[in-house]
Amino acid sequence: MEIERNELLRFSTAGSVDDGKSTLIGRLLYDSKSIFEDQLEAIENTSRKKGHDGVDLALFTDGLRDEREQGITIDVAYRYFTTPKRKFIIADTPGHVQYTRNMVTGASTANATIILVDARHGVIEQTKRHAFIASLLHIPHVIVCINKMDLVDFSEDVFNKIVDQFVEFAAKLLIRDIRFIPISALLGDNVVNRSENMPWYQDAPLLHTLETMHISSDMNKVDARFPVQTVLRPQREGFIDYRGYAGRISSGFYRKGDKVTVLPSGFSSRVKSITGPNGELEEAFAPMSIAIELEDDIDVGRGDMIVRSNNTPDSSQDVEVMLCWLNNRPSQPRAKYTLMHTSNEQKAMIREVMYKYDINTMERIKEVKELKMNDISKVKLRTTKPLLVDPYKDNRFTGSLILIDDQTNETVAAGMVI
Repeated sequence: MEIERNELLRFSTAGSVDDGKSTLIGRLLYDSKSIFEDQLEAIENTSRKKGHDGVDLALFTDGLRDEREQGITIDVAYRYFTTPKRKFIIADTPGHVQYTRNMVTGASTANATIILVDARHGVIEQTKRHAFIASLLHIPHVIVCINKMDLVDFSEDVFNKIVDQFVEFAAKLLIRDIRFIPISALLGDNVVNRSENMPWYQDAPLLHTLETMHISSDMNKVDARFPVQTVLRPQREGFIDYRGYAGRISSGFYRKGDKVTVLPSGFSSRVKSITGPNGELEEAFAPMSIAIELEDDIDVGRGDMIVRSNNTPDSSQDVEVMLCWLNNRPSQPRAKYTLMHTSNEQKAMIREVMYKYDINTMERIKEVKELKMNDISKVKLRTTKPLLVDPYKDNRFTGSLILIDDQTNETVAAGMVI
């Protein structure tokens, strides 16, 4: 399969405490030669002070002092590395239930998520919770890494039993692509290099799987959505009458001559020119940042959306969303919040909490009065102006939003349009 050079893959890691997430990422960085010498030297010194014989690979990601002292992951740690085939951004997310919000924010932009399972314990409650959140976030690819195979004598039977457990549970979820890899993050088996201890496993190791995973089809190419961020009026020689609308294409593509409609006004025109950072283009596609010039002089401003005339998003002041509450303070009944959606900003309130999920059992709890930190709930929002949205499962850009508390200016919730 031909992989576009330097294509970027974002992936998150999830797993319960001591499943080895940080060790796995350390192993990926260490074995793929993605660590600077001074970093490696500092980690070797810290490992020696802690009494370890070799390098403590988990120290590459546990950056907060509390994390290092307690041996747990609290915050989302982002790490970057490159191989000849791809660039990667890793979000190392916490396993504890009280950090559900961190996992949601870390995984929200991921193409794939790695769920770690301890081979000794199999599929446990936290495994199910992480798979459930991956399903809610519509992460296209899930890789289940069954770790610590060295502690179960690299047993094929143990691996197969855990695969069966996970497949049975995942049948209830919306996950398109699931893959299973038996690994030992500590020893490096099937992480970057194929394991000699598990000849029964014939598929690719983890890094090769990440390098060759087909992700270009994950982007929505059907619905053309261009939220306007700003209006360009250079007023200089050669551009006296130029009026361009700048922003980043959320999905789909645009060509010169396309018939488009500006929302919410509903006025139509055609694309006169498309300009990118290096000059004029015949066509542009997501996620490119461009400026579009229209043939007609229409009143267009920040927060408007330029779409294809025969393919428009939903427009409504009443929006149902799956909301993850991020703030320490609970939601206030009928309180006003600032809603940010693409380049659009307006006031909104939570009209009704329909139910919230018990993240451990996946049961729906009804008659909820307020949302507390880490709660994931289905709610009805009422906005001051119609919101131009697509379902999150179809478009992760026009289907996502955040709520901001006007008094504290804190982001209190992140939402996915249903």
